[in-house]
Amino acid sequence: MRFILLLVTSLTLGIARAEDWYPSRYGADDTLGAINNLSPEKLVQAAKLVTEGKTYRLGVETGSKSPAYPPRNYSMTVLQLSDGTGATLGSNKSTGNDDLLNFWMGIGSQLDGLGHMGIEHRYYNGTHASEFVANTGLKKYSIHELPPIATRGVLLDVAKLKGVDIVPEGTPINQAEIEAAAKTAGVKIGKGDVVLFHTGWLNVMDTDATRFMAGEPGLGVGGAKYLASLGVVAVGSDTWALEVLPAEDNAQAFPVHPELLAKNGVYILENMDTRGLAKDGVAEFLFVLGAPRFVGAVQAVINPVAIR
Repeated sequence: MRFILLLVTSLTLGIARAEDWYPSRYGADDTLGAINNLSPEKLVQAAKLVTEGKTYRLGVETGSKSPAYPPRNYSMTVLQLSDGTGATLGSNKSTGNDDLLNFWMGIGSQLDGLGHMGIEHRYYNGTHASEFVANTGLKKYSIHELPPIATRGVLLDVAKLKGVDIVPEGTPINQAEIEAAAKTAGVKIGKGDVVLFHTGWLNVMDTDATRFMAGEPGLGVGGAKYLASLGVVAVGSDTWALEVLPAEDNAQAFPVHPELLAKNGVYILENMDTRGLAKDGVAEFLFVLGAPRFVGAVQAVINPVAIR
């Protein structure tokens, strides 16, 4: 009986250990996650992909009409209105305008930081919300602490793989699809890469914002685990949440987000405009992102650049 109890206990502990996701593979005190996989050597290799000098802006326009996860919104106010009748400044009669922007960081093309989503109030490296979350901003994992992300970018054209213009909502992208898309593109995903998916879903935003936000094709949990195991820095897509919606398991809510962010320190890029790259058949490129340095920010509106 004692042997059975010891065996059961051992198996139970083994299962628990298998489920452990912190401390991080990058160290118990690490705050950057998979960004640790960037290197000068990787950047030099990525720079060699630039042969034409053609640039692609991956950010979409962000404004009051941008579809967004409720209750996120955007409001712009122009101040010091220069309508041609106001007073001027100085002997040179200078005039100008200023603006006041009131908006949610998680709108439009965006970067999700490691403080965005966790599991039972624990975030990357097992840090509890009580240790770093404050109304005035994050005390840890803030976007402003990120170094520039300049590395090799890889585009996986899932729409092309499936022979459609727009991949239907609810279509999961997992290891089999990732490997097939990479093989079709003739690329191999490596440590330090940024991986983007093209599904054609962004076209839905231009015609039916309600449908666009109601669901999407996207990354499955298995696919997220696979990409994290390869050492990628960030994963993005031309969808508003990156992951497949409805989820593979209807009982779960946004399971890919904590899988990437909390468990693996892999950053998420949403609403990436991959259409130009897909149209030109670009599979690998130099990816450049300087995240805005808003102190304490969980997320940030971004406009990364792909260069071929």
